[in-house]
Amino acid sequence: MTEPSTRARHEGAPRVDLADIVAGRVNHEPETAATAVARFHDPELEWRRLFSEVFGTFLLVLAAAGGGMMGALFPGSVSRAAAVTAPALTVLAVILFMGKVSGAHLNPAVSVAFALRGDFPWIRVPGYIVAQLLGATLAAGLLRVVLGVSASNGSNYPTSALPEWASLVMELVLTFGLVSVILGTASGAQNIGTVGAFGVGGYIALAGLWGSPVSGASMNPARTFGPDLISADFRGYWIYILGPLAGAILAVITAYALRGRGGGRSGSEAAQGAIDTQVARPDKS
Repeated sequence: MTEPSTRARHEGAPRVDLADIVAGRVNHEPETAATAVARFHDPELEWRRLFSEVFGTFLLVLAAAGGGMMGALFPGSVSRAAAVTAPALTVLAVILFMGKVSGAHLNPAVSVAFALRGDFPWIRVPGYIVAQLLGATLAAGLLRVVLGVSASNGSNYPTSALPEWASLVMELVLTFGLVSVILGTASGAQNIGTVGAFGVGGYIALAGLWGSPVSGASMNPARTFGPDLISADFRGYWIYILGPLAGAILAVITAYALRGRGGGRSGSEAAQGAIDTQVARPDKS
């Protein structure tokens, strides 16, 4: 039997162009948008996605809580700029190397926002949240054992210089911005590609640089939960639940006003802000 021609072997294969590579839609093997979505929703791979959320949130909190705890152990060694930039760069890296696995939510407020948007099934939200809380707790516990200082040094607490409602408003506004950036750069319920990675990472750094003196700029109930649990100090934690969740809801409403409703293929296209015809349409050549 003669070997099929190169054209015959690749007939029907998805076409890959430079835009796909830049946007992070191509990893080792090209796949269509439909294949990527099917893989993301395959129930048999849920264990892998949950592990990804544990691992990703672990890395995030390791950097976020580690800055404050390292500063407590070595006074003056960690500046505020470094403390807020480290977790931002960590999120950037996690999106780049794990975004296609679990979507790199790393944050209960993000998972809830994707579900409210219609891009993520509600039945999967509890598992993601538990995974995120577990990852945050493991990171805070490891830091406590290794550094020997209280995990409260790496948590977020409302400033005593202002009433608590000021910290609540700050968390709401900062999370509103964060989730708006995520919904505007994600593909459906997945943070993938260089655009999303740099957009989300850059926003986290900028928000932390100016907002952290008031509330710590957590924007993430899991990020604050881990250190609070390990230190048994949940002082003001309600702010870091209510603020981010309210901000996420406001971001979803804003996303509807800007791009229409989410859900399905149209939701993925709306989340990207444009229809990528090269990916959404099969190659008919």
